[in-house]
Amino acid sequence: MTLNSHDVLILGAGAAGLMCAAVAGRRGHRVLVLEQARHPAEKIRISGGGRCNFTNLHTGPANFLSNNPQFCRSALSGYSQRDFIALVENYGIAYHEKTRGQLFCDGSSRQIVDMLLEECRKAHAQLRLGVRISGLSSNESGFVVVTDQGEFRARSLVVATGGPSIPKMGSSGFGYKIAEQFGLKIVPPRAALVPLTFDAALLARFGDLAGVSVDAVVSCGKTRFDEALLFTHRGLSGPAILQISSYWREGHDIIIDMAPEVDILARLKNMRADHPRQEMATALAGFVPKRLARAIADVIAGPERIADFSDARLADAAAAVRQWRVRPNGTEGYRTAEVTLGGVDTSELSSKTFESRSVPGLYFIGEVVDVTGHLGGFNFQWAWSSGYAAGCHV
Repeated sequence: MTLNSHDVLILGAGAAGLMCAAVAGRRGHRVLVLEQARHPAEKIRISGGGRCNFTNLHTGPANFLSNNPQFCRSALSGYSQRDFIALVENYGIAYHEKTRGQLFCDGSSRQIVDMLLEECRKAHAQLRLGVRISGLSSNESGFVVVTDQGEFRARSLVVATGGPSIPKMGSSGFGYKIAEQFGLKIVPPRAALVPLTFDAALLARFGDLAGVSVDAVVSCGKTRFDEALLFTHRGLSGPAILQISSYWREGHDIIIDMAPEVDILARLKNMRADHPRQEMATALAGFVPKRLARAIADVIAGPERIADFSDARLADAAAAVRQWRVRPNGTEGYRTAEVTLGGVDTSELSSKTFESRSVPGLYFIGEVVDVTGHLGGFNFQWAWSSGYAAGCHV
């Protein structure tokens, strides 16, 4: 074996790549991870406000989007959230449930990075940082990766390069280029878990609300999320919006209920009877923040006093709060997207091993694959599960 010859080459030292390296190394393989950044696992480090939402107690297939919704089942059952939690506990890392099953480190996300690096060290998996790849090919004995640090050879190649989300972390669509080089199909990628933007007309009405937050139910088609919504200088953000962004498409509306389970029409009628001189903005401030109430009242553009509102006009006011139909003009794109929707078509891969069906020895794992989780730790669990599955079979 030459100095730069290994059993397994892994491209990308993120969550999926490091997990795969540790598992493959434990099986006695000579493993080398190549990473273009100067530091490993940068997305883990910055995630969760520096505390890393490393998994979710409620992880299941329903929490993932894919052209093949069944593809994720095998990997998620083969290495579940309980398995990763056991690893975290084995390293004595303190954690807590923040909300909705989301688990965060009590301390720093660096603890998760250090844990993965220690797992790799114990498995004798090697790591090279700051590596620039200039070429990649295959031959009868495996794969050759040409870099600015020399040529590296291996019988198995694992692509764990992620998607183009958060480009400041060095991410790109490099993994898709590798897939296309070997003839694999790609589901067109797009930014997901990303803020939505307004056109000039909507910004003129709502742009001054930046910083206002409200608990809401946000719907798009048959999909709905019940979480916080945040107005921004560009449009809308917050967990409910990030979640729905994975389902929303250009030219479609979203419907926002900013006072779930409140019978606003009945309450407004009571106010009209009890406080007829009250302004609509004051009345609506009983259901939503004051600045938002004023903006809604301005949009309704009704009489000054609530006493002068007909039942029909009161119904319009209630609908403006409970059924706000709005059409975003786009998203903030990969710059602020937490993940990438789409990727290597799952029809090209084995759901058990993540090996290409047409190119023996070539594997794709993590975000580069067309499997995208909801917000809340699900995408990290996909990285652990897919990385583990490939690590068991390379």
